[in-house]
Amino acid sequence: MARRRSITVSDVARQAGVAPGTVSKALSGQGQLRAETRQRVIEAARDLGYRPNHLAKSLQTGRSYVVGVLTTDSIGRFTIPLLTGAEDVLGAGQISILLCESRGDPVRERHYLQNLLSRRVDGIIVTGRSSDSRPSIGRDLGIPVVYALTRSVDPDDVSVLHDDAQGASDAVRHLIETGRRRIAIVSGPPRHSATANRRAGATEELSRHGLEPVDIPLIGEWSEEWGREAAALLARVDPPIDGVFCMSDQIARGVSDGLRERGVAVPDQIGIVGMDNWDVMATSARPPLTTIDLELSGLGHLAASLLV
Repeated sequence: MARRRSITVSDVARQAGVAPGTVSKALSGQGQLRAETRQRVIEAARDLGYRPNHLAKSLQTGRSYVVGVLTTDSIGRFTIPLLTGAEDVLGAGQISILLCESRGDPVRERHYLQNLLSRRVDGIIVTGRSSDSRPSIGRDLGIPVVYALTRSVDPDDVSVLHDDAQGASDAVRHLIETGRRRIAIVSGPPRHSATANRRAGATEELSRHGLEPVDIPLIGEWSEEWGREAAALLARVDPPIDGVFCMSDQIARGVSDGLRERGVAVPDQIGIVGMDNWDVMATSARPPLTTIDLELSGLGHLAASLLV
């Protein structure tokens, strides 16, 4: 059986009516090319089934065309949507992503870091499950590093985060705009910076409207169980509340379920707003949750853009 000849850059160039150098620039996302020229090259490569020889390209350029991602997010709740945005940037330049999940174990993370460096990755994105500050992986690695959704303790590192305070402010403003005046805040655990930042944003928004949060201690974990416990406390408040800002969608769903079990109509009697836009929680709740989107995909897009 005759072996099929591999499609080359010259074949793509001939099909697209451009020079071979233009093909390389178009497929790598580099160079100053007109959009229609770049698109013509991409379509020609796709029609011909062209597959770039990454090994030869790596030897020629000294690059691996691989970006490493170090994460502590074992279930992928935050990392997966963040990677979706990053791939929109990196995929255009034919750059692959190598994901390493450390489970929050520093020893495991150091092992993965050394593994990524030995594979000569072109850069590293460090991410995780929270916006808490974390140790730097170092600035003398010889490659760019960007922290996304988490902040490096080294101020010289590049860190990109969502705005927890602004998100909480938006949530409370929505409750106020829908006529709520007796608003409670159901918090997450105080050990996380997101809790303090979200409380600050919520209380500042209430203050701007001449309001204060309902004064009962509502501090617990990021869980539906805590939300149901909080609902039992909220249902006994006198005079009754008419709005709740929950610092996560897990908490919000628990509060919603707990109030409904006690005969409280949501949102007719009590409006609820969560935060994170976790679709599993928000869309499966009854009624579906109103929630603040952290725009994790946009955060990944920005992180990858800065890395490039």
